[in-house]
Amino acid sequence: MIVIPAVDIMDHRVVQLVGGVPGTERITMPDPAGAAAMWVAKGAKALHIIDLDGAFGKESNISVIKDIIRTCGVPVEVGGGIRDEDTIRELIDAGADKVIVGTKAIKDHDWLREMAFKFPKKLLLAMDTKNGRIAVKGWREDSPITVDEMFLTVKDIPLAGILNTNIDVEGQGKGIDEKQAKEFISKCPHPVVSSGGVTSESDVRILAAAGAAGAVVGVAIYTGLMAPWTWISPWILDI
Repeated sequence: MIVIPAVDIMDHRVVQLVGGVPGTERITMPDPAGAAAMWVAKGAKALHIIDLDGAFGKESNISVIKDIIRTCGVPVEVGGGIRDEDTIRELIDAGADKVIVGTKAIKDHDWLREMAFKFPKKLLLAMDTKNGRIAVKGWREDSPITVDEMFLTVKDIPLAGILNTNIDVEGQGKGIDEKQAKEFISKCPHPVVSSGGVTSESDVRILAAAGAAGAVVGVAIYTGLMAPWTWISPWILDI
């Protein structure tokens, strides 16, 4: 399993939100590229970059993200408001290791299937959950489709994996929801990258033992709850 620092970009800054709600910033930093470089310098072997402006329907930060991909020197997974083939291709051509698709993919299964076969093993499907339901549109709306129904839909398409962010614990620094994480990972037909509440080495151990392919860390490393040596060793294992 690999532990991946998050670089969430909103209004040209790095932010860490509580539950994805604008205005709840626990962390703000002025330079996304600088933050990305900082984590790589501290030993990160991959980065998780989310364009929150794109997710909220604002002007995207794609040019900044492409610069980070080009210069950071580690694999990057990118998401946030990605809803068309041209953007997927642009990011992959720019060197993104994986592209995260969410709202469009959850709502349009034919499109998701088409994109997955056009870009095999390059797409991470964001199945972000809140109160046990899939949330879309920057976590502002619930999808009518259930988690189990979505698992059936995607079981036979060539995804790189599923990104599951548990919004109920995201950004709070209180730890993961162990029961929810284990259940999601055990049922999912693809490798799972877990996000939301990863705060301690104990959380990382739980996710690794449950079979997660990766764990995204955000607030915990920005606030010092997890020191770099805690989230780097011994968890950097090639997927």
